[in-house]
Amino acid sequence: MNPTNSEATPRHAPSEKQSGDQPAGKDSQSMLHEVSVSSASPVPSPQSKSTAFDRWLMRTMLKQAGNPEIEVMLWDRSVITTSPAPPRARAVIHNRSTLYKMLIDPSLYFGDGYSQGLIEVEGGLVAFHEAIDHGTHEVDTKHFYRDGVRSSLAWLKRNTIDAARSNIHHHYDIGNEFYQLWLDEQLAYTCAYFADPEMSLEEAQIAKMDHVCRKVGLKAGDTVVEAGCGWGALALHMARYYGVKVRAFNISREQLAYARDRAQREGLTQQVEFVEDDWRNITGSYDAFVSVGMLEHVGLKNYRRLGEVIAGCLSSQGRGLIHSIGCNSPRTLDSWTTRRIFPGAHVPSLSEMMLIFEPQKFSVLDVENIRLHYAKTLEHWLQRYEQNLDQVREMFDEKFIRTWRLYLSASVAAFRSGSLQLFQVVFTKGDNNEIPWTRAALYPEERRQPRQGEQT
Repeated sequence: MNPTNSEATPRHAPSEKQSGDQPAGKDSQSMLHEVSVSSASPVPSPQSKSTAFDRWLMRTMLKQAGNPEIEVMLWDRSVITTSPAPPRARAVIHNRSTLYKMLIDPSLYFGDGYSQGLIEVEGGLVAFHEAIDHGTHEVDTKHFYRDGVRSSLAWLKRNTIDAARSNIHHHYDIGNEFYQLWLDEQLAYTCAYFADPEMSLEEAQIAKMDHVCRKVGLKAGDTVVEAGCGWGALALHMARYYGVKVRAFNISREQLAYARDRAQREGLTQQVEFVEDDWRNITGSYDAFVSVGMLEHVGLKNYRRLGEVIAGCLSSQGRGLIHSIGCNSPRTLDSWTTRRIFPGAHVPSLSEMMLIFEPQKFSVLDVENIRLHYAKTLEHWLQRYEQNLDQVREMFDEKFIRTWRLYLSASVAAFRSGSLQLFQVVFTKGDNNEIPWTRAALYPEERRQPRQGEQT
């Protein structure tokens, strides 16, 4: 799963044939702490003094959010906090209009305010969002954030094939060159697996692909269908290292063009077929079904249909794996993310994921939550993003830069705090007894390759 171009304007708009502040030398934690504001943010215009009503509104919003360990400075330098603990970060709101909009929808208008330079954050965006997330864990924010209304509206929306294509284009087809600046060298845009916490991002993404392959028990000669293949890293890995044949479905033209070119360069076109089509049109019979980072874009209303597609294409002894961002109980994704980053997105709880499996009488074999691995993955992405801002500025404007900084920083915080989870669910048809007796095959003893400068 990934962010959208939102309303930011690229300086050099990618052609239809394209896809999709911290100085070097500082450690990851230092960089994450310092990510806060852009030096190019607009200078706010002079404002009148804040009123008692303005300050009361801000205090009310903080209380509704669980009294997070933050403070807010208004345009006249009035400072407001409702937390008994020392603040971990500060938000600076530069005008009254932004404050009043936040009363209507805190998530949407905080995000927009930050992207437009009307809100600054001191003390680090990650720390700020962690404080907010910890605060909202303690309270019922459904009425404050209008989750009931938003959930009803989201249910009415259908992720049709055309809508899904538009949503995917919004986030993924903004230029492969942009993603190459901060993803790993294989352009894996999903949670890595840090079997060793000291792994590089590149090593951890390979470990994730191996982890997935072991979970579905791939062996030479198997056939695999992948729903949502990104830039093709997993499909090519399965073919090269496990000797399987893969049909990989995707509706992002830019990602598919990249994946097909890579398959050609690596001599894997006879083993991997990249199909430009929606998951709803998968046909054939396969020994394994794999989906990594696509379920978030399917739409809750389409889960039963996804289960039907899987049941129709999985062989009698086949196994499937769905890897998805999720949450601990049903909820609606915040409005800024669904409006500006991932239109049409839904992050499911495990109970909602069962809407895929239960109607088809699938047996769930294994559930693993690797959310802290995603927090670490995002830390790598954010650090690389900040280190490559000069190149990003050659592609996009300042609003885009701040939008993506906010998206990546808030995501780090969400996975650290437990607001978001990362589920891997393995399943098979209910009468299949050809299943692993233990989990031993998932965690084979692996000798880590020494890195430069280490003693062997």
